[in-house]
This record gives sequence, structure tokens and C-alpha cells, in this order.
Amino acid sequence: MARKPRIEFEGAFYHVIVRGNQRQKIFKGKQDYLKYLQIIINYKASYHYYLYSYVLMSNHIHLLLEIRDTPLSKIMQGINQRYTMYFNRKYKTVGHLFQGRYKAILCDRDAYLLSLIKYIHLNPVRAKIVENISQYQWSSHHEYAKKTKKKGMIDVDQVLMMFSEDKISARKLYRAYMGDEVSIKKENIYRTVDHRILGEEQFVEDVMERQDVKLSQERRAREYSMAEIAKAVEKVMGIKLKQIRQKSKSREISRGRQIISIVANEYGYKGKEVAKFIHKDAAMITRHLKEKGRLREEVKRVIEMLKKEQPNINSQVWSLSLVSFSGLTSPGLTSPGLSKPSSSSMFSDLIWESGVSGKKSRSSESVSLIFQPFFFKPLRS
Repeated sequence: MARKPRIEFEGAFYHVIVRGNQRQKIFKGKQDYLKYLQIIINYKASYHYYLYSYVLMSNHIHLLLEIRDTPLSKIMQGINQRYTMYFNRKYKTVGHLFQGRYKAILCDRDAYLLSLIKYIHLNPVRAKIVENISQYQWSSHHEYAKKTKKKGMIDVDQVLMMFSEDKISARKLYRAYMGDEVSIKKENIYRTVDHRILGEEQFVEDVMERQDVKLSQERRAREYSMAEIAKAVEKVMGIKLKQIRQKSKSREISRGRQIISIVANEYGYKGKEVAKFIHKDAAMITRHLKEKGRLREEVKRVIEMLKKEQPNINSQVWSLSLVSFSGLTSPGLTSPGLSKPSSSSMFSDLIWESGVSGKKSRSSESVSLIFQPFFFKPLRS
């Protein structure tokens, strides 16, 4: 079975679990723990993600982080590859140190931040390695419980503010919260470990919408040339490509540049390619992409114009259909040459999010469809 794609977007908040291959130890001494933490610090400086919590156990790792513009996959691959090279060189071993793909659960930050920090910090207590959380050295608990000299590794301020605006009071309340160890049970958190998402209904629906857009983008990648995109922008906004390429501080022309950049990105073009096309630098394109949310309606109109004026006969046109079952609904896909999924399809539990990918073979007439249901159970603390 094909692996489900990672759900990644700017601002995504993850509980990451990394395990040693065949449950082997990944830390054999103090220097190993320190090395892994230093690698985390180095990558944090390069990729600017937020790290809220960690615990390093002898054969597995928990991280709680929020990404910005660098995908989680790039961050974790870099960290783990760098540590594996160190470990193999030090202990004269070869091969994989970590077990397959790391596990990453996309979480609702607002609803579960404190619960997940508590769960992660209590790992050594649940494993009966220590009796009290403060006795375990290799976790971020100490950076919350008391002021430390470590700067820039753990983003404690946002979490402490949830307890109190006063730092001293916040740390005191945090310690009290962590002292109530019985409130987070192992079975409650591990109920979701085999799944990709943790959150209430509205959060899951929002993620579904984001993922549908992402999959849609993958299917329509490069269906139109940038010249066709520029023509669509001209029809919608009345701004010619010649104007967009000129040096102008006009608000309307700047908006036209932003929309070309965003739409081109939606269709799979890289920033450097867009920059070359509109005669601007790549840094400007990066700034344009940050305006995607604000310009959503304009972008939508340009894409609709593209489809109307420049139909692409080589691409498959996908449409969403709703497949009902047991009084619930789940998104299905139909395509030319594919019959509608059976309405009698039965799935156990609630399907909150589906990983769907459409792949075309070399022949544009042949399409294969992979439909992968994903089951969600909410965490209850």
C-alpha cells in the first residue's frame, strides 16, 4: 500500500515521534544526547521552526514543533541524517539507526498544546525511569520549570503566557500543572498515534480543505504556461504583462505581480522561474506568496478565467462527488472514464480526512486512482 502523504503547510503544528530501528538504543551516553540537541539547535537556526517541547529517551524521541516556510520532512530528514552519520562514525556501525519514517501527527495547537507538552514531559515517569519529572535531564521540562541559560532552543514564552503574563507566576503554575501527573493517561494520547491528525471537528475540516487544495494543485501542475497565466491576469484585472514587468510602484500593478506569482506557484512553477518571467528577483516572489490568503478571491477568478479561456485537453478534469454511507458523507472522486464510487461503500468509524491521489500514466487516456480513508478519534484528557 502506498504511504499516505504528509500534511504540510506553513503554521502546521506537529507531535513528532522518532524510534530506533528494531527498538535499538539511539543514545548510549551523555555526549550522544548533547549531540542530538545541538543538531536540533543548528537546524532551528537555519529553518526557523518553533520548538515547544522535547524528550529524548534511550530508544525514541518526542518533539513538539510548529513549522514556518520549511517543510517538516526537510527538517526531520536533515536532523536524523546528521545524527545517524555522527552515531555510525562514533560507534563504527553502518545502516539505518532510525525505524522507517518518523511519525508526525498534525495537531490543533490551540486545543492540545498544553496537554501534549505534559504528555511528552511525563514520558520518563510513565516509563518508570524516574519518580519525578524534575529528575530526568533530557527533556525541555526544566526550561519551563525554571529560568535557564539555554536561549533560543525552546519557545517557552507563548506557553508560559497561557498560565500568566508574569514569568515567575507562570513557571509556578506550570509546575503545579505538571505535578498533577494523573490527568494525562497513556491510553488517551496513544489513541491517535496511528493517525495523522488530532483535533476537533472544525479543525479537521479546515485541514481537509487545505489538503484538498494541495492535492488539486498536484493534479493540475503546469497545465498552463506562464504566458497563459499572465493573459488570464490581464483579462481579470486589466493589467498587461508589459506593465507588470516595468518598474512601477502602482498598487494595482503590484497586486497583478502578486497574483501572477501566486497562480504560477499553484500550478507548480518555482519562484526562480516566475521571477525570470516577470523580470523581478526571487525574493520578491517569496514575498508575493505570503499574500495568498489576502488575495484568495482574485486568485480564484484568475484560475476560473484560465479554465474558461485556455482549456487543457491533455489534463484529466476531476470533479468531487459525495459518497454517502451510514448517514455520513465522504469525499470521492470521479473522472472521465471512471465510474462513480459505489454509494454502498462501508467504512468503520468516522472518516474525517481522506488521502486521495490521482496519477496519470504516460498515456493521457489512462488514469489510476488511489483512495485511502483515514480514521480519526479525538483525544480526551
